[in-house]
Amino acid sequence: MHIADRLLKTPPYPFAELARLKAEARAEGRDLVDFGIGDPDQPTPDHIVAALCDAARDPITHQYDETGKGLPEFRQAVASWYQSRFGVSLNPDTEVLRLIGAKEGIAHLAWAILNPGDVALIPDPGYPVYKVASMFAGADLHFMPLSEASGYLPDLSAIPADIVRRAKLMYLCYPNMPTGAVAEAEFFRRAIEFAAANDILICLDMAYSELYYDGCRPQSMLQADGARERVIEIHSLSKTYNMTGWRIGFAVGNPEALNALEKLKSNVDSGAFLAIQRAAVAALTGPQDCVEKMRGIYQRRRDILIKGLAGIGWRVPKPKATCYVWAPVPKGYTSAQMAETLLRGAGVLATPGSAYGSCGEGYVRFSLTVQGGNAEARIAEAVKRIKEKVRVNT
Repeated sequence: MHIADRLLKTPPYPFAELARLKAEARAEGRDLVDFGIGDPDQPTPDHIVAALCDAARDPITHQYDETGKGLPEFRQAVASWYQSRFGVSLNPDTEVLRLIGAKEGIAHLAWAILNPGDVALIPDPGYPVYKVASMFAGADLHFMPLSEASGYLPDLSAIPADIVRRAKLMYLCYPNMPTGAVAEAEFFRRAIEFAAANDILICLDMAYSELYYDGCRPQSMLQADGARERVIEIHSLSKTYNMTGWRIGFAVGNPEALNALEKLKSNVDSGAFLAIQRAAVAALTGPQDCVEKMRGIYQRRRDILIKGLAGIGWRVPKPKATCYVWAPVPKGYTSAQMAETLLRGAGVLATPGSAYGSCGEGYVRFSLTVQGGNAEARIAEAVKRIKEKVRVNT
């Protein structure tokens, strides 16, 4: 059978490989402490599930979503949430677009914006979908290194002039996956000025905007002057409301870019289940104490893991946000070697940083969404196993 070259050149999706390793270990009867994929282990809040059940009993929701940008009440709920959370006023008719999860919107945006030979500016390390979607669109890729020394912010002045001339789309992610870094208003201002001067659209992936700690509340780029001409932001309800399997998200910002994305989507998908959109309204407009509770859960897990690792000689910075810990590997290991040693030696599953790009080499990522039993006890068990089985002195 003939397979498209673009697919043959695509490396395996990192989380598919994690799933394979987990299945292999469990087939051998091994107990794994799973810090792999960031899939929330808490249930979706009851009021959201109840809203879905009520909506699913309405036969109207069983039909195609022919609304284009999404149910009007969903788009209004997004606009109201943005006003409350960020102080940003959005027109729900022109500046809000429903997505089938953030991943779908991120991928389809590349197809809507990029032509073959255009350049996509990709953070490294970063979510693999930025790279793969841009490659599928036929674009050339330019990777923007992110380092601890720079606060995991790209140096826009270091991008070569010939690359800048061909660049049409820049992906950014703050709060940052996988590093946990947060961007401040000054960086957003400089990025918008750079994009305006060079006719570049910025896509800010904000899937983790509500997972923040120690008072470090992330900002929206749309709060900055000139942002609406150059920026769209993509959100997911997956991490905020523990709705990963529901596949619902939204894009907001520049109307022209949203119209292009909507046109692309209308040709490749048939919208989101209307009952899920109604449930999303309940999530966005209902009580938000569930989000605060979730932040507290992850912060306790973060602190247990980092304190435990420090106690055995592995010093890891505290992330300001996200549900991940970005840990520099001890001397003598590559990222892949450390991940394999943790898995085979201690039964602890973490993701090698190199899965997120060449600049992720030298790190492993621990997800705080720990599956199976009491998560805090499982984290303590993981630290105990690492202490007994793995050399971690830095």
